[in-house]
Amino acid sequence: MTKKSSAGESILYLDGVTVSFDGFKALNALSLIIQPGELRAIIGPNGAGKTTMMDVITGKTKPDEGEIYFEGSVDLRRHDEARIAEMGIGRKFQKPTVFENHSVRDNLVLALAGKRSPFSTLLHRESSAEADDIAAVLHTIGLSRQAEDLAGGLSHGQKQWLEIGMLLAQNPKLLLVDEPAAGMTDAETEATAELLKAIAKDHSVVVVEHDMTFVRDLDCKVTVLHEGSVLAEGSLASVSADSRVVEVYLGR
Repeated sequence: MTKKSSAGESILYLDGVTVSFDGFKALNALSLIIQPGELRAIIGPNGAGKTTMMDVITGKTKPDEGEIYFEGSVDLRRHDEARIAEMGIGRKFQKPTVFENHSVRDNLVLALAGKRSPFSTLLHRESSAEADDIAAVLHTIGLSRQAEDLAGGLSHGQKQWLEIGMLLAQNPKLLLVDEPAAGMTDAETEATAELLKAIAKDHSVVVVEHDMTFVRDLDCKVTVLHEGSVLAEGSLASVSADSRVVEVYLGR
């Protein structure tokens, strides 16, 4: 398969991406391909380049070298963060940032508002289609019963689910999710894996995670980063058996 055809068939295509900070290569000729509808886990030691990888995909950081394409032909290097978000790449950071003094439902309404200004959002009358969309998101994230509760009263795990729901309300084609299982109970961790697997039926999802039990629950292809490039890739069982992965990451 040629490089061009690989990019054309993918939702996300990185080839030879390098980013340096004061001489340190945070990404070192990183190459990665995510297919439409794929759920992928990214693991690796601290400093492996996981955050920088998400920064270059979302336009926060521009690469020194390499190619980054979205949906085959969109050169992400040519666009800023706001435009990349509009095109359908959503990012969830590790710490949930919800509007705690608003209801769960209102958080989703605000996310659904998209390009409307805060003032026009206040005056906006919700359409039946939008109400249906919000109801569907509430069902997906398991918070239908908490719809009218204040977001500030949710558990840590539920706040994570709400923020994932706020991303879903914007209907992204690709979701980048950073350590969603951090700080969760075992039950919440298991539920989050099921949530992300359900979302991946209609979206492409990339999950950066440290919790190996959670990664196992995701049951998807795993990419191991080390020193800014791909060290190993495959099932969790195969990368866990790789002596290089054991040495630099799992053995610690």
